[in-house]
Amino acid sequence: MASLNLNKLPWYGQIGIFVVIAAAMLGAFYYFIEAPQQIVLDAKTKELSDIRGRISRGQAMARQLPEFRKEIGTLEARLDALKPILPDERDVGDLLRRVQTLATQSNLQVRGFRPQAITTRELHAEWPIALQLEGNYHNLGMFLDRVSKFPRIINIGGMNLAANNDGGAAASMTISATATTFVLVEPPPAPVEDPAKKGKGAKAPVKKAPAKK
Repeated sequence: MASLNLNKLPWYGQIGIFVVIAAAMLGAFYYFIEAPQQIVLDAKTKELSDIRGRISRGQAMARQLPEFRKEIGTLEARLDALKPILPDERDVGDLLRRVQTLATQSNLQVRGFRPQAITTRELHAEWPIALQLEGNYHNLGMFLDRVSKFPRIINIGGMNLAANNDGGAAASMTISATATTFVLVEPPPAPVEDPAKKGKGAKAPVKKAPAKK
C-alpha cells in the first residue's frame, strides 16, 4: 500500500489538509462536547431564573408580612369585640328563653313561640323565631325597648299588628313578629394526625416457613 507523504505535497496542499483536519476536530468537539454542555447550561440558566423569580416573590411577600399580620390582628380584635354580642350555639337556647321572658316582663301574653329554619352565612348563622304576642301599644313599646337594650343582638322584624277592639292606646292587639338572633360560626379545628396511626397501614413482613428436609 502506498503511504501518503505530506512532505511531497505542495505547501498549500499541506495547509489545506491541516485546515480540514482542524475543522473536523472543531466540529466533533462542538457536536459531542459543546452542544450537550450548552443544552445543560440553558436548562440550568432557566432553572436559576425560576429560582430567582420565586425568591423575588418570596421577598415581596416577606415585606408585606408585617402588614398582613397587622390586618389579621385588626380582624381578630373585631372578632373579639363581636363575640360578646354574638352568642355561640350553646347559648342560643338560653337566649330564646330570654326573649320570651322579655315579652312576659313587658306584660305581653305569649300566644306562640316557634323557632324557624336556621340560615347559615359565611361567618354567622341566623336563628329566627316566630312570635305571636298579645297586648297593647304600651306593652309592645316596653318590649321593643327591652330588646334594644339587651347585650346580645336581637332583631325584631316582620311585625304585623291586628287590633282586637277599639279601646284607644290601651286596646288589646295581636302582634305577629320574627325575632332573629345571630350566632357566631367558629371554623372547625384542623384534624391532628395521630403519629401512632402513621405506620398502621404498613404490612408486616411475612416469615417463610423453613423448608422440610
